[in-house]
Amino acid sequence: MTTLTIAVVGAGGKMGMRISNNLQRGAHTVYYCETGEAGIRRTEDAGRTVTDTDTAVANADVVILSVPDIALGPVSAAVVPRVRPGTIVLTLDPAAAYANLLYQREDIEYAVAHPCHPSVFLQRKTKEELDDTFGGIAAPQDVVAAIESGDAAAAETAERVIREMYAPVLEVHWVTVKQLAYLEPTLVEVVACMIGDLLNDALRETVDTVGVPEPAARAMLMGHVQVALANGLRGDNPFSDACLIAMDYGRQKLIKDDWRSIFDDAELDSVLKQMLHLDHIHR
Repeated sequence: MTTLTIAVVGAGGKMGMRISNNLQRGAHTVYYCETGEAGIRRTEDAGRTVTDTDTAVANADVVILSVPDIALGPVSAAVVPRVRPGTIVLTLDPAAAYANLLYQREDIEYAVAHPCHPSVFLQRKTKEELDDTFGGIAAPQDVVAAIESGDAAAAETAERVIREMYAPVLEVHWVTVKQLAYLEPTLVEVVACMIGDLLNDALRETVDTVGVPEPAARAMLMGHVQVALANGLRGDNPFSDACLIAMDYGRQKLIKDDWRSIFDDAELDSVLKQMLHLDHIHR
C-alpha cells in the first residue's frame, strides 16, 4: 500500500500524544502540529518535531483533529479551509459532528473514530496488556467509526489510519454519526461511566459510613462486579433467586421508571448541549 501523509492537530494533548506515539512507529509521513507551550514541550520531549499547522495540513492526505469537542468548531474553521480537496478530516468524538459544528466543505471527507478501550472480558496474556486499561499501548481494542459521505474508498483509507493510531485494533465497526453519538455519550458515559462512579460512591459509603474494612469491601466489590457483568452481559451463570429479588429492590430504589428516555433524540440533544456548552443543536 502507498504511504500516507498525516497531520495531527493537537499532537501535544492527552489523546494527541497517545495517537502520535503509535503513528510515529508506522511507515506513514506524519506532521505534528501544536500551538500551546505545554503541548509543544511534550511533543518535542517525545522526540517529535512540531510543524506549522498551515504547512502540515496543506500536504496531508488525512488530518486528525485531536482537540477537545468544545474546540472543534473554531479549530475546524481555521484548519479545514486550508486542506486539499479530497482530504479526510478525522475527529475523535462524534458530538461536534452530530451537532453540525464542523466547518463544512463539499470536496473533503469527514470521518470520526472513537476507541472502545480494551474489553473487560479480554484475555490478557502479558503484564503490559494487564496494565493497559485505556488501550492504544498493548491491549487490543475495537474502534467504532463513521464517515459522513459513506464513501467506501475514503472509509478504507481512514481505516488504515484508525488501525494504526489506536493500535492494536481488533475490529473497526462502521456506523452512522448519529449511532456513534448514541454510543458515546449515551451508552458509555451517561450509563456505564456513571455506574462506575456510582460503584465508587457505594464503596465509600460501605467503608466510611458502615465501617466495613476497605480491603474486605473492595475485594467483595471487585469480584462481584466481574460476576455481575459476566452474568448480565454474557449470561455466563444465572443470578440466584435471592439476588434477583435484591436486584429488583435496587432498581426500585435507584432507577427512574423513565430511564429509557435517554435514548430519545431530544435527550441526546440535551446532553450534547451541556457537554458542548451550546444553547441549541444545529440541524
